[in-house]
Amino acid sequence: MLSVRSLWSRHRRKVFLAVGALGGAYVLYKFYDTNRKRVAEVERQFEGAREIDELIKSQLQNHFENIQRISDSTTLPHAMHCLRCRISEDLDLSYLTEKLRQAKGQSTAPTPHEKAELWERLKVLSFTRLTASVWSMMMLCLYVRVQVNILGRHLYVDIARDTECSQTLEEYESFSWHAQKDFLATADYLSTYGFSALIMNLQRAAAEVLKDKQLKNPFSVEKLREVILQILELLLRTETPNYWISYLVPENATSYWQMTFPSSSAEGSSALMDVSKLEQLVSETREVLSSHEFKHVMELSLHKLVDVVVEEISKQLKMSNLSPGGVPLVTLLPRVTQAAPPLLEEPSNNRFIQILQTLPEVEQFYTLLYSNTLPFPSLVEK
Repeated sequence: MLSVRSLWSRHRRKVFLAVGALGGAYVLYKFYDTNRKRVAEVERQFEGAREIDELIKSQLQNHFENIQRISDSTTLPHAMHCLRCRISEDLDLSYLTEKLRQAKGQSTAPTPHEKAELWERLKVLSFTRLTASVWSMMMLCLYVRVQVNILGRHLYVDIARDTECSQTLEEYESFSWHAQKDFLATADYLSTYGFSALIMNLQRAAAEVLKDKQLKNPFSVEKLREVILQILELLLRTETPNYWISYLVPENATSYWQMTFPSSSAEGSSALMDVSKLEQLVSETREVLSSHEFKHVMELSLHKLVDVVVEEISKQLKMSNLSPGGVPLVTLLPRVTQAAPPLLEEPSNNRFIQILQTLPEVEQFYTLLYSNTLPFPSLVEK
């Protein structure tokens, strides 16, 4: 008994230390195990959130590509077709050329004054037709790209926000798809509602720029380019600085919706939601079009297209091989008229559209627009 007590007395400190060490190790193990499980749970949640995020991104990308396909295969081709028809109908020059042709063989030829008036109208309308084709085609292409990128950005922001409410992409599509289609349909606004005002103002601009240009005056390549740009620049200075936007975009989405869909009612909750969404999209589009960044892209695109058109006319007339003064304006007019139709060909076969879409400045602008890094407050505050 004494030996046990003696043994305990000698080693109890060691025993206490050993028990303490074992207890501490056990506590540390439990703490480690609990934290390991907690970390594993967090990792599982993070992995699940990442998978959901990847799924949403995939759905968004698919939806954006779907919008892009609709725009490329339907919206732009249809809008170009409508534009081509309006220009062919409203700026048909065949009756003028026919009158001038018939006048040569008629015994009762028009008076010099009447003949001069016919040539003056032909001169003004030839340049009006060309500049209308250049400006309308360019703006339609740029506008449709703005539409696609605004829709893509809206979809990304809305779905990212609504994910907190567990709203799926399918649920989002169900209430916004009609508004998206109506918004894409505004690409036809130019040919349906804005074209008459555009042609009237372009015709005035052409008459102003050409009033001192006589048919016998020689035109060089540079002078032809200068005249076309002067007409287009005068158009952009008509009325207020951003008046040209009214050719492309409705000022009021509700009025536009009622004009476009007169048999539909805007009183239902879903219709009100669609009109409200359309109003927001149209408002943001006007904001983008009126921005300095877009105007810079528009100016670069316009100059590039005019350069290409003038180069084509020059090749056809072999103007570079002629005298430095160029060719008489009367010789140039048929080529000016013929230069318009190729600008309005189907987008898939239209080299002017392809040139426009591959300009580095244009591509950069739309990249920044989609990524929401341009200073548009209404896009940032969504």
